[in-house]
Amino acid sequence: MNSDEVTSNCPEARTTLGASNPFLANSEPATHRSSFHPPESSFCRAQVAGKFLVNSERRVWIRGVTYGAFRPRSHGDHYPEPAVVDSDFSQMAASGLNAVRTYTVPPRWLLDLAFKYKLRIMVGLPWEQHVAFLEEKSTPRRIEEQLRAGVRNCTGHPAILCYAIGNEIPAAIVRWHGRGPVERYIERLYHAAKEEDPDGLVTYVNYPTTEYLDLPFLDLVCFNVFLESQDRLRAYLARLQNLAGDRPLLLGEVGLDSRRHGEVHQAHALDWQIRTAFAAGCAGAFVFSWTDEWYRGGYDIDNWDFGLTSRDREPKPALAAVRQAFSDVPCVTQQPCPRVSVVVCSFNGARIIRDCLAGLSKLEYPNYEVIVIDDGSTDGTSSIAAQFPCRVIRTENCGLGSARNTGLKEASGEIVAYIDDDAWPDPHWLTYLVETFRTTDHAGAGGPNIPPPHDGVIADCIANAPGGPVHVLIADQVAEHIPGCNMAFRKTCLEAIGGFDAQFWTAGDDVDVCWRLQEKGWTLGFNPAAMVWHHRRNSVRAYWRQQKGYGKAEALLERKWPEKYRPAGSITWGGRIYCKTLARTLTMRSRIYHGVWGCAPFQSRCEPAPGFWQSASLMPEWYLIILSLAGLSALGLLWSPVLGAVPLLLIAVSMSLVQAANGAIRASFATAPRVRWRRLGMHGLTALLFLLQPLARLSGRLRYGLTPWRFRIRVAPKAPRPQRFQFWSERWRPAEKILKAIESVLRAHGAVVSRGGEFDRWDLRIRTGLFGGVRLLMGIEEHGAGKQLIRFRVWPWYSPGGLAAGLVLAFLAMVATWDGAWAVGMLIGALALWPLGRAIMESGVAMAIVDRGLKHVWPTGAL
Repeated sequence: MNSDEVTSNCPEARTTLGASNPFLANSEPATHRSSFHPPESSFCRAQVAGKFLVNSERRVWIRGVTYGAFRPRSHGDHYPEPAVVDSDFSQMAASGLNAVRTYTVPPRWLLDLAFKYKLRIMVGLPWEQHVAFLEEKSTPRRIEEQLRAGVRNCTGHPAILCYAIGNEIPAAIVRWHGRGPVERYIERLYHAAKEEDPDGLVTYVNYPTTEYLDLPFLDLVCFNVFLESQDRLRAYLARLQNLAGDRPLLLGEVGLDSRRHGEVHQAHALDWQIRTAFAAGCAGAFVFSWTDEWYRGGYDIDNWDFGLTSRDREPKPALAAVRQAFSDVPCVTQQPCPRVSVVVCSFNGARIIRDCLAGLSKLEYPNYEVIVIDDGSTDGTSSIAAQFPCRVIRTENCGLGSARNTGLKEASGEIVAYIDDDAWPDPHWLTYLVETFRTTDHAGAGGPNIPPPHDGVIADCIANAPGGPVHVLIADQVAEHIPGCNMAFRKTCLEAIGGFDAQFWTAGDDVDVCWRLQEKGWTLGFNPAAMVWHHRRNSVRAYWRQQKGYGKAEALLERKWPEKYRPAGSITWGGRIYCKTLARTLTMRSRIYHGVWGCAPFQSRCEPAPGFWQSASLMPEWYLIILSLAGLSALGLLWSPVLGAVPLLLIAVSMSLVQAANGAIRASFATAPRVRWRRLGMHGLTALLFLLQPLARLSGRLRYGLTPWRFRIRVAPKAPRPQRFQFWSERWRPAEKILKAIESVLRAHGAVVSRGGEFDRWDLRIRTGLFGGVRLLMGIEEHGAGKQLIRFRVWPWYSPGGLAAGLVLAFLAMVATWDGAWAVGMLIGALALWPLGRAIMESGVAMAIVDRGLKHVWPTGAL
């Protein structure tokens, strides 16, 4: 709902703010005293701490209500008489509310009244957002000046929660101007507000019809959502949480019209709307509205009644329902509370484990234990852990997978949660994880891991570089992968798959266990409010070692899960990787679902999967391409025509540099030095990390055998020519069961098998290397009485890229030989024979494996 009133002129209000720590927090009490507090009171501005807000180390749950807009009084003030506002604020505080959203800039006396009752004000900065405001050059400048004046009038006041620099720009206006210009203008207003009040939090209040607006610079994500179905609201909030990322999500307006639905229905709806919002991990919600009195566009609105009180301020049943719902924040059921065993595995973690255990000791969950597995540490890890309420178990150094299994064996809880020793949890971490298990049948669940904002410049740069622990989602609440620093599982499910694989010493164990659980048919959940703070590496050398270790883990995973990897060596994820670094770097042209004539009530952005040329330069194997082009260019010293590879080399190098620069430019740093050269230095270091990360991963992969030319199958090849097989079956079986059996047998023989898609004319593709394989098509003849003649057609498949590279090199070899450059011709010819020969051999080996596999399924032999 919009308010297009003009900002009123108010006297300046400047008050010094108190500092606060945005981390380990306790909840603010729901009750409020009505006595006025002096400026030195602990009631000061809230700060962002990951997905939530805090004030002086205490969690601030925003329990708010909207106020206005009201018919302006004779002197232009857009609020009722001070006595009326005082009475309203007193009643709000007594009802457990702690925040008020206004639609016009409040005068100083109203802010002072809010401070008196410990109410935080979300200041609406109204402007002509309902018109095509970018059409005339003077309008954007005038709007910015009005906004600056409004912020300036409130700067520094401790009652300010945040500034809303816009509210529901109509979808038609956004569509008219285009998404990009509107996003850039909102960013312009954001910076204008920040210049006037650097300590103020700034948001824009969006709504579902322009959900696609990408505004990563905002401090808070705020949406107005009016849904009358609890299931739809729960599902939509999960989507909004993923759009919000690491930032708090506020609901700017929720409510129901009592005139159309009745006051009892309004009270019931507000109860579940509030509870659903906080259970979904929202940092707060504003109920629309305090009173039925509402004014817009020069008229009193008298055909709806959204208020918690009537126009004469008489409470409705909704006020009592809201009071009760807000008193139960965070509104997740904790009875009965299943026991949770929190396992911390550490090897020489004395420097970092103290913060982890301190955070665990402050968890607001009534039934949990902490188990520390000291995996053969040689420092003081055990002695530090002994200072906290936990069980310490010392073992020999057997690696991370083994340590996690020890924790699983010792756990007494029905849920086992894992957190790294360089991370610490939000106080409600277990509360939200348990809520996920309580409301779903997921075998495991996880949440986001967010880098602390005060770890230093290098850690800040590394947090903006690729390669950090991220989650992969198939849907808004269903994960394909949850990182090991923040994951929990039902103990019975972990035991059913045999726990973790002990071959993974430092990384990869979480990916493997997620895949094995899903292989069993179970699912993984994701709760965006189950948050942990996770330190990033604080030196380039440590970052390099970490990425090399990840490369080793990928090599181990590929040996165990070859079907999960592309031929070149990269993992294929079925879901979307939620990583702000990749999202900023892989700039893809997205499409907006507007609906016919732009009338869709929910308009989302569809982002296609990145293509090869968009993501290639971030792949470790890209450096092998650069190296190959560099070697070919070097041959130009012996035969000048090969210098034609130099432009290709420059293009390949330029692609890496452009991607690195793009990622560095778009980086958002928690550490913001005011000296320009230091900011440039942080951007430069981030760009360097973008270049180093794939190289470090490649180093780890190559060292442990994950090479594009890997070939581990020892089977004598057959002639790679099309073949047909047929088998008679006296017992009827469905086609799907036959293909699954063949697929299983082929994989047991070491082949990488992938299924055909919905538009493919083949059923299975069998690959044994990078350059070649075979495809298989099945046909079934039904002969009655359950008898079947099952036919298979198998033909070779060759990598188009491998064939093209081989043919190009072969052509160059012939030209060089013809030109008299015999040495160069022989060298390039040898290079050409390698991909062509490998393609033929790999296809032949795949053909032999198919022959063995089919005869294994039908041991009686072919007809």
